[in-house]
Amino acid sequence: MRGYFITDRGQIRSHNEDAGGVFSNAHAQHLAVIADGMGGHKAGDVASELAISHLRQWFTGASAFESPKEAEEAIQQAIKEINLHVYEESRQNEELSGMGTTIVAALCTDHFVTIAHIGDSRCYLLNEEGFKQVTEDHSLVNELVRSGQITEQDAENHPRKNVLLRALGTDQNVEMDVLSITWDAGDRLLLCSDGLSNKLDKQELLQYLTSEEDMEKIASQLVSVANDRGGEDNISLIIADLADAPVREGA
Repeated sequence: MRGYFITDRGQIRSHNEDAGGVFSNAHAQHLAVIADGMGGHKAGDVASELAISHLRQWFTGASAFESPKEAEEAIQQAIKEINLHVYEESRQNEELSGMGTTIVAALCTDHFVTIAHIGDSRCYLLNEEGFKQVTEDHSLVNELVRSGQITEQDAENHPRKNVLLRALGTDQNVEMDVLSITWDAGDRLLLCSDGLSNKLDKQELLQYLTSEEDMEKIASQLVSVANDRGGEDNISLIIADLADAPVREGA
């Protein structure tokens, strides 16, 4: 696998509450992960950084994942433990009270990808069948769309678009969605925070991801577009391909 992570503060916010990275274990397997923190001054930074640092520590020391079931059980347990750690930190420090973070993680092997997520950070898959969003937002607006109360077009500009129904670290117990997919050489993953997905629609994302440019250039272009369209939020993304090339991180 080859992957590239980039994060940007955006045009408006004074600091970056997103965190992420692409990490490897000793068995040439990789974990791509993005967290979008929330919860008052500095608290969002702390929540997302805690989530990423603990996931990195867990994964880099992990044994090889031989099956989707094994990967799903392991990542669920890891995220539950991280959730409890973030929750306890928020209880012990008044300045961090109520902090939380979204999380989207893709555990990538040569044959399958196991995806876990909480909140509205997303994972998309591009393969020979097309381009689709693999995750489903845990947000109020998405529930309104699902129940038929509003249309997808209404959702784009809904005043409560940023209201989440799930987040990591805000409660002692957390629910997450976990699934595994197969992937083949040439397939591409996009993980991103809502700072990107709120600024480019699915068709626009597809156009960039199918560009002949290298992934570093594509990632930078996506960040630039989000900033040009207002950049009100932090912007983070990971592009990952199933191919034999080094994993790299941007800034």
